[in-house]
Amino acid sequence: MFSSCWGFFSDSAFRPRHVVFGQYIGIAVLYVVSVVAALIALVISPVYVGMLGIAPIAIGARKLWNFRLERTETESERNLSGQTPRRVVAVAAVTLANGGDNLGTYIPVFATRTLSEITFIGAVFLIMTAIWLVVAHWLVNHRTLGFPIRRYGHRIVPFVLIGLGILVLQAAGTFKVLIPRIASGFL
Repeated sequence: MFSSCWGFFSDSAFRPRHVVFGQYIGIAVLYVVSVVAALIALVISPVYVGMLGIAPIAIGARKLWNFRLERTETESERNLSGQTPRRVVAVAAVTLANGGDNLGTYIPVFATRTLSEITFIGAVFLIMTAIWLVVAHWLVNHRTLGFPIRRYGHRIVPFVLIGLGILVLQAAGTFKVLIPRIASGFL
């Protein structure tokens, strides 16, 4: 989560509010899905949760494609206010993909906790997300460290996102299921 925070903060196309709202939406969805799944005792196969890794790969690939097209729009030409929902959704999607593999941990933990303990864990998630966001924003805006992050961060972010997506797919065992299906023509 931290690497995606500084990556989005370093991209001038994303305003801090896009990153903050997106992170909180992503964390909230992970939390709600985990609580609901624990309460109704659903078992979610990690292989299917790993499919969330496709989101950061797609976002990273799109960013690489945009670099290939050599878009040279200035920040004022981008009309950031009109892109707010799309940018927030992009951050939320990466947060979901990054934290999706944690569902395998959250669900059993929530299944063995009381309602007050689940609420407390949710509060901890809110506080820790705020701390990560503050640290990432501080790092990007640091006098010494911030300049190279802001200057080159947007060029690194696509590779970080693609790597994150591949890691999620691999860690969840999704590749083991996808590759034979793709090879046999049944996706």
